[in-house]
Amino acid sequence: MPFQKVQTEKLSIAVVKQIELLILRGILLPGERLPAERELAERLGVSRPSLREAISELQDQGLLTAKAGSGIYVAEVLGSAFSPALVRLFSSHEEAVFDYLSFRRDLEGLAAERAARLGSDSDLKVVQAIFDKMQAAHARNAPQDEAQLDAQFHMAIIEASHNVVMLHMMRSMYDLLQQGVFYNRQMMFQQRTTRGAILDQHSAINTALQARDPDAARDAVQQHLNYVQSCMEDHQKALRNEAIAQQRLQHETGQT
Repeated sequence: MPFQKVQTEKLSIAVVKQIELLILRGILLPGERLPAERELAERLGVSRPSLREAISELQDQGLLTAKAGSGIYVAEVLGSAFSPALVRLFSSHEEAVFDYLSFRRDLEGLAAERAARLGSDSDLKVVQAIFDKMQAAHARNAPQDEAQLDAQFHMAIIEASHNVVMLHMMRSMYDLLQQGVFYNRQMMFQQRTTRGAILDQHSAINTALQARDPDAARDAVQQHLNYVQSCMEDHQKALRNEAIAQQRLQHETGQT
């Protein structure tokens, strides 16, 4: 008969599994510092030797890293989806911007649909809380804060979709966006009319999510990213037109 004796799991293994799941589910973030050893051992209800054994195993796996005199941190595991050479290509060819937006439109539309169906009440409260902060930032004319909250809003929707592969892929993509690889996000929030339109679009996304309407949530995300793409196309056209105008000015004034 295919039975085996039940064995009690080592405490260190249980700790490893718990921390692995927290990283997998995106609750512990890359670069985040773990609590001090004594505090973490108390929270987990294990001895400090068991905790050290678990931490050592997670370091061997490349999930945690130690910084001398500072503590234990979640390893920087994001950004590895693309090689540095490919990232440089992304940043130097404008067609990558529109492929990136198309990729986001497809995946985030799916994420919004899933979040409306599968997100818990707590998930949707997180989305609502971030949107409330966006409204407050807009009211006090703080475009830099709005840009930061924009990324948090979209990531909260992806988190609410409860797909860990999508979560880590999109975090990697947002990391590249925040580095300015695809385009300057701050540019989107410089003009009041654009900021107002983006806030309205986020309001439509949030309303559909809170109503748990999957089709409306997906459509609202796709319309929002269509608008972002239109803004990027207008911006790039304006840059090209200015370059031509500069050439005409140099020719007319005899400048070199």
